[in-house]
Amino acid sequence: MKQLQLSFLLIGCLCSSNLFAQIGGAEIFEFLVLPGSARVSALAGSAIAVLDDDINLSLENPALINSTMHKQVAFNHSFHLAGIDHGYAAFGYHHDASEISFNGGIQYMSYGDFVQADIFGNATGAFKANEFAINIGASKQVYERLRAGANLKFITSQLESYNSLGLAADLGLHYQDTSGRTNIGLVIKNIGTQLTTYRDDNREELPFDIQLGITKRLKHLPFRIGLTVHNLHRSNLIYDDPNVVEPTSIFDTEEASENVVGVFVDNLFRHTIFNGEFLLGKKENFNIRFGYNHFRRRELTVSTASRSLAGFSMGFGFIVKRFKISYGHQFYAIAGGNNHLSVTTKLGRW
Repeated sequence: MKQLQLSFLLIGCLCSSNLFAQIGGAEIFEFLVLPGSARVSALAGSAIAVLDDDINLSLENPALINSTMHKQVAFNHSFHLAGIDHGYAAFGYHHDASEISFNGGIQYMSYGDFVQADIFGNATGAFKANEFAINIGASKQVYERLRAGANLKFITSQLESYNSLGLAADLGLHYQDTSGRTNIGLVIKNIGTQLTTYRDDNREELPFDIQLGITKRLKHLPFRIGLTVHNLHRSNLIYDDPNVVEPTSIFDTEEASENVVGVFVDNLFRHTIFNGEFLLGKKENFNIRFGYNHFRRRELTVSTASRSLAGFSMGFGFIVKRFKISYGHQFYAIAGGNNHLSVTTKLGRW
């Protein structure tokens, strides 16, 4: 009964008539929402309910930090369009006495070089724009099937001569059933505040998000399927275009009724991310990954252009001796997407 009530509550939140404008660009430190690793990029940007030895997943859900990540190091770099770079480096450690697993890392964003000009367009120099976040996290098994974890992030941003500092935290839970094939993750991301502002004491909001995810490892097939619901705290994710007149009642006309239903379904799926992962080989040394983010597709699709693969993602991973190497690609538009590379290893093996 409680699960049924929760389901109706979730649907009610997603279908609420309390509408807001497009969420893109509404907060600061947006680089915090970017995937930390190639694996997460290949899975369409979400892996909050996957429990294994991948230290990079600690950035997605701190409850996923565990003892198998002991002395593991990871280096990730994403090549975006227009010379923009993003990356994440992490290290894991497990303390046996307290049975607490820790992770530390740094997330960085470089927007490249910019030409500085006066009001007449004359070049007067150059400047850079960079952002960083230092991350420290911990996780512990609190019950037989339940883990809890937290990340603390100290954020710094420098955009030309403007600077800002911020502090944020992630809180996460992870549940695994007795078979080990079904995993559920819940994470509240970027709870925090802007400590110092860019100018005029104008404080802005951080990219807060509440996500719920589930993964299922099939019994007779080396495949894991996943579903994540994001922005649970925000009912509407559709851009409110003032140039488009939408019907306000499903009783206006038959055509309007179909339009309202279509908008409802579109908004519902904008909250979801679907992904899958083939785990091949006796030791699962080779993986094929793919994902679909409907929100990204709808936000990046251009109605006047040819169809693109925006919203889709793919990638693979394999093990070479002591190294795990992964590649992920996210499609943004016809112009291209971003390529993500990851390398992880355990210091104890050297």
